[in-house]
Amino acid sequence: MKLVSFLQLGPSERGEDDRVLNKSFWIAGFECSCHRRGDGRQLDLLAATRHDHFALADYARLRQAGIGTARDGVRWHLVERSPGRYEFGSLLPMVRAARKAGIQVIWDLCHYGWPEGLDIFGPDFVDRFAEYARAVARVIASETDEPAAYCPINEISFWSWAGGDVAYLNPFATGRGFELKVQLVRASLAAVDAIWSVDPRARILHAEPAIHILHNRARGARKDTEGHRLAQFQAFDMLAGQLWPQLGGDERYLDVVGVNYYPNNQWVLDGPTIGRDDPRYRPFRRILAEVWERYGRPVIVSETGDQGAERVSWLRYVAEEVRAARSAGVPVEGICLYPILDYPGWDDDRHCETGLWGLARPDGHREPCSDLALELERQQQRMRHMPPDLHRDSPDAERAPDEETEHAAF
Repeated sequence: MKLVSFLQLGPSERGEDDRVLNKSFWIAGFECSCHRRGDGRQLDLLAATRHDHFALADYARLRQAGIGTARDGVRWHLVERSPGRYEFGSLLPMVRAARKAGIQVIWDLCHYGWPEGLDIFGPDFVDRFAEYARAVARVIASETDEPAAYCPINEISFWSWAGGDVAYLNPFATGRGFELKVQLVRASLAAVDAIWSVDPRARILHAEPAIHILHNRARGARKDTEGHRLAQFQAFDMLAGQLWPQLGGDERYLDVVGVNYYPNNQWVLDGPTIGRDDPRYRPFRRILAEVWERYGRPVIVSETGDQGAERVSWLRYVAEEVRAARSAGVPVEGICLYPILDYPGWDDDRHCETGLWGLARPDGHREPCSDLALELERQQQRMRHMPPDLHRDSPDAERAPDEETEHAAF
């Protein structure tokens, strides 16, 4: 399946000179997960990293690092503390700080968390999410004259697995993963309609994990592996109306395609993860090419990063693969370093050293990771030296090999 190319749409359909939603190629992602853990504790990573308190300083750091766009979060559980009543004290200071610092923000409306007492599987979830999205869009539209950008629900595929199949995070269900995926898509579609009713110019990013799965000979038929691998596209396909069209999906909802890609995103079916030193590892450029060939939409690497000393080599690898993909005609229009700040681990509050900057001191100072900063500067320079428009009609030369060829030894 390949949808009508986004680049073929006329100005009346997508706006003049409006191909992508991010103003700068490099994007900074602020960890904004708000899910509930198994012990009942609700996380709030914006508060835990104190980004909500030091937003202006954090946005100013981005400008100094040559980054003009950020992914950031609206915390639904704080905005709608009671049904239909909205309080924006947690959001407005961040919106105004971004405007003052000159940072464009792609706002995540739901990053794994929702208000207390709301059944995520019930019809009220869809209706309340849409009305919340409409209320947020009104506030942001009132604060800026520029088109806003939103990611309605982050990682529908991961959330449906983690929350609907293996009970890792809320709603802690098992055997209901596909049901949860359908519900989250339904809510996303309703939210996009609500946003566009307020701001027809608003841009929409849908961010999903990009994965690759290798065949496990002990597991059984090769088609099982391919079925698991192709499941990564179900959310996009539903949003575009290609799968379960009764949900109301349509190509117009698939505005910009975001792929979240990390070092552990490739594994053997029912087996271990594999790294870049494994000859079976699928180059990221080929994953990007497959997404472009499938949807014909501009692609953004909407999350990527690693921890500790490995974050430098990982950034180098991703940037090199993106340049190779762009040279082959794949319109990769941005890379989001995520998380841009160190943060306390989801499960144990450990210090996760992922960021370009560390945890905040009481005065708001954050120690930079100098090695990552130097690598980012190198990659910024190399990306600037690329011709501005390398997109060809088809990246066939970089397409992945046939599954049977790629895994013939297995």
